Amino acid sequence: MTATPSPERLLEDLNPAQREAVTTTSGPLAIIAGAGSGKTRVISRRAAYAIETGAIPADQILLVTFTDKAAGEMVERIASLGHRGVLARTFHAAALAQLRHFWPSRHDGAALPAILDSKLRLLVPLVGRLPGGYRFTPSKDVADTIEWAKVRRIRPEQWVREGSDRAPIPAELFARVYRDYERAKTAAGLLDFEDMLVQTVELLEGDAEAAALVRSRKRWFSVDEYQDTNPLSERLLELWLGESRDLAVVGDPDQTIYTFTGATPAFLLGFADRHPGTHVVTLVENYRSSPQILELANRLIAAGGVGSRGALRATRPDGPPPSVRRFADTEAEVRDIVAWTRAVAAADVPPSETAVLVRINAQLPAIEDALTRANIAFTVRGVRFFDRREIREARQLLRRVRPKETGAELVAAVEALFVEKMGLDDVASDAGREGRERAASLELLIGIVEDLAAADPALAIDAAFAEFDRRQAAESAGSTEGVNLLTYHRAKGLEWDAVYLPGLDEGMLPIRQAKEDEEVAEERRLLYVGITRARRLLALSSSSRRPSRFLAALDPAKPKAARPAGAVGRATGRVRVLPGPPVATAVAPDDTLLEALRRWRRERASEGGVPAYVVFHDTTLAEIADSHPRTLPALRRIRGMGPTKLERYGAEILAVIEAEG
Repeated sequence: MTATPSPERLLEDLNPAQREAVTTTSGPLAIIAGAGSGKTRVISRRAAYAIETGAIPADQILLVTFTDKAAGEMVERIASLGHRGVLARTFHAAALAQLRHFWPSRHDGAALPAILDSKLRLLVPLVGRLPGGYRFTPSKDVADTIEWAKVRRIRPEQWVREGSDRAPIPAELFARVYRDYERAKTAAGLLDFEDMLVQTVELLEGDAEAAALVRSRKRWFSVDEYQDTNPLSERLLELWLGESRDLAVVGDPDQTIYTFTGATPAFLLGFADRHPGTHVVTLVENYRSSPQILELANRLIAAGGVGSRGALRATRPDGPPPSVRRFADTEAEVRDIVAWTRAVAAADVPPSETAVLVRINAQLPAIEDALTRANIAFTVRGVRFFDRREIREARQLLRRVRPKETGAELVAAVEALFVEKMGLDDVASDAGREGRERAASLELLIGIVEDLAAADPALAIDAAFAEFDRRQAAESAGSTEGVNLLTYHRAKGLEWDAVYLPGLDEGMLPIRQAKEDEEVAEERRLLYVGITRARRLLALSSSSRRPSRFLAALDPAKPKAARPAGAVGRATGRVRVLPGPPVATAVAPDDTLLEALRRWRRERASEGGVPAYVVFHDTTLAEIADSHPRTLPALRRIRGMGPTKLERYGAEILAVIEAEG
């Protein structure tokens, strides 16, 4: 049932900027919408307002969303306003519908090929046939790079010439795998996720009749999360639009966190240049977070010099000041997460309104274990640690081999197995996002065995198996009503009353592989997304001697020296920094020591007749050069320094450090 036109009712509870956006129903419109600024309300109200004022019929509207879930919610919102004929879809869903319509008439009556559910089905055997250690490359990283290439319409034969160093394997090898993947897909009569857009773009570029029909059916467009648009979806949007100027885009460049998929904020930032006469509306009134939390978020973005829409303004009442916490190690940090979770619950915040966000999934198991032992319910959003493919494979490997060693020797045997059979020390394990997760997960499994061996010097493999089973059972028993545990990327679009952000250390956030300015900028945006998920309560913490460089921007006092022993936490009324070492700008690795370590590595690699990366990755050497460990226990805390490598190389590395002063 269509509502009786009464467009003024749609404006009654809007602020001036929202009202301006809703009432701009024709021509190009760019809505720069900060976190929590009510953009979904604006998009739905604007569509309803356009219908009720006669600007456009409901059946000629297409609202493009980032996910199918968001599309469903948008349809429900507009239906609640009395309009059921509005279509909301993702780029892929809309393209697939068009392909299904046109495919038979353009392919001798043949039906549209089936859609490949996952590239991994074809890629896993191809990657497994790669030479040497490259066979351990996570197929997911190869799949991600293929997607990155396809959204730029870079074909396999173009990769070496037009690609980049984004591939997790050498360019020639990647081009071969990419080519073989495309051939296997074609032979199986399948299309993949990107093909939905590629084929639709090629159809509309080369078939004027099809393009005219598509444009006659939809001519008023709105695109949400436009900061995450990639070149392929942008080209499809241009083809849908044709000569129409009725396009509204909504996004926030400060929340661009998916550039690894090919997304870029450039289309949002350059929208007005490409569409003359664009009306720009900026939404900065935040309806989600307290003034104290927003001050922190604004300070972070301003410090990076990347803000483009102005500071967010709070509309909610004051809340407790966020806290920046400092700990000597991750164990102390995890204990604090448990204590904080209990305190939040005592303040009548439901567990389902509480979240702990991390940079990578491998940070979660220690938190899961601590919450389990504290009898605190939790739920893992995403793939649970013991469900990860490499962890399942590692446990199967251990059960098949059943090492006979005990105690510290068992730890060394487990690590040696993972190095030999799972490529833990191979260069491929550090080349891509999934490779980082895979390596971190395997190292964590070794760490669990190491902790058990420290507690029981006679530890046998069966006892380790029992502990794995216990932890998996606890993880699987996670309650849907418990504390939410998830990554920053999965948290995008969600919000909670209370949020804890641990692990704000150099090498984790920003991740150690972020070396270019834009890569570091994206890491900053990730933290911004994390901060702005919180409504009232927010805690951030560091647990290493190298706190994240981003924390310096969040500390209003920016102390120059450590406070005296016994000093209490200071508060500005807006942010509270608890006792601990000062939050300082991160120090770069010692270049002289780093070069000395690289020379030593080259010599050891030459003596052993192995590639340099088999001795140590550059990232491990950089962390050694930064932290200057002087003892074997301190050296063992370096990520990537397992017990086998410590025994084999530890004394030599300490000698290099000593020689360089």
